[in-house]
Amino acid sequence: MDHAMKLKRATYHMWTFTISKLISSFGAHVYAFAVSFYILQLTGSATNFAMNLICSILPRTLIAPFAGYAADKYSRKTIVIVAQIASTLAIGGLLTVSLTSGLSLLAIYTTTVVLSLASAFSGVAFSSSITGLIDENRIQRAMALNQMSISFAAIGGPAIGGIMYGTVSMNTFLIVYMSASLLAVLLESTMNFKLFSNRKEKTEEEQKESMWQSMKAGIYYVRQQQVLLTIIWISLFINFLIGAYQVGLSYILIEGLKMPSTRFGVVEGSFAIGMLLVSLYFSVRKEVKYPLIVSKRGILVFGFLLMFMTLPLLVSMQPNVYFAFYVAVIFTCGATIMIVNTPMQVMFQKIIDDDFKGRVFAILETMAMALMPLGVVIYGFLYDVLPAEWILIVTGALLIGIVLFMARPSVVRKAHPELAEKQKVKAKVATEQ
Repeated sequence: MDHAMKLKRATYHMWTFTISKLISSFGAHVYAFAVSFYILQLTGSATNFAMNLICSILPRTLIAPFAGYAADKYSRKTIVIVAQIASTLAIGGLLTVSLTSGLSLLAIYTTTVVLSLASAFSGVAFSSSITGLIDENRIQRAMALNQMSISFAAIGGPAIGGIMYGTVSMNTFLIVYMSASLLAVLLESTMNFKLFSNRKEKTEEEQKESMWQSMKAGIYYVRQQQVLLTIIWISLFINFLIGAYQVGLSYILIEGLKMPSTRFGVVEGSFAIGMLLVSLYFSVRKEVKYPLIVSKRGILVFGFLLMFMTLPLLVSMQPNVYFAFYVAVIFTCGATIMIVNTPMQVMFQKIIDDDFKGRVFAILETMAMALMPLGVVIYGFLYDVLPAEWILIVTGALLIGIVLFMARPSVVRKAHPELAEKQKVKAKVATEQ
């Protein structure tokens, strides 16, 4: 296949990948909305609702290392398709139970576990395959389109779910999700996951490598890549500290400022709109030249935004004023998160060896899935015993301090050697003058 044909095929992959992600994400959001409402209406128990969340988070966290091993050892296309088929069959099984004997909590929990496991394998395999599906020059655009599809689903999924829940039966929800999952399978089956792949042929010794040895090799690989290790640590700190925002926003607006639910919904929606618009921007602009610098600046801005969020708690404001204030601040938070995430994701795709991508992304996912709930739990406790404004101020300062230390100039120069050369040339010109 000549280069022009490969580029044409990569364009097809980019849009197919985006559409597939949009369809499956929309289905997942609509399903999650319907199941959450169903459990609460059926039992009225927050514990049963929380149990469904645990069934969604815990299996994915535990299975991620095995998903990473599988993505690096076996065909990634096969893993993606099998995982998507498993999701389709799981929803089909729940639909069968619903039609024959009626929905039960056990059936819902079991389905959620299967969907979580399938999502772990599919997510890691897909993340590991981006550089095999898309040419290097358009990785940023592909990642931005992926984020756009997720943002669209996050905005539209609950809205459509809310409309459908009041007008159609639970069985209709399941049929819609199953159809969406099946369509995603058909789209994914047409993609060539090895179009630009740089995976090496495995030696006889590597083929005999046990799963545990393979996982250890992945950890060793990460430890040897100083820049990669630094970016991973920064990502993990963000995932933990973001708990201050996730818990704090609701606590401040609902408990502290007594904001009406309709206005609270608008404020929360502004976050997704900020993400969506910046994703659109990244999808059309040229690739960021120094992604670590852009992400670093984004984290610094987010740290200041966390501290700035406390202003209505420190200064008296009219309800309309602090409503407009939070819409603007949370919109900026959503935009900033994309400014942090997109360049960092592109950098991950480019600096991680194709043969280790599955294991590295699995390490990231395992740690992120563990740290985010931990951050939410710890910050939930802190907001009950400490003033909200001090929690956000300290967290924002901590976030700024961490990124200034971990992404210090010497690390940035290692990540972008061309920047160091550029600075040397400028210094040489200056001395000559």
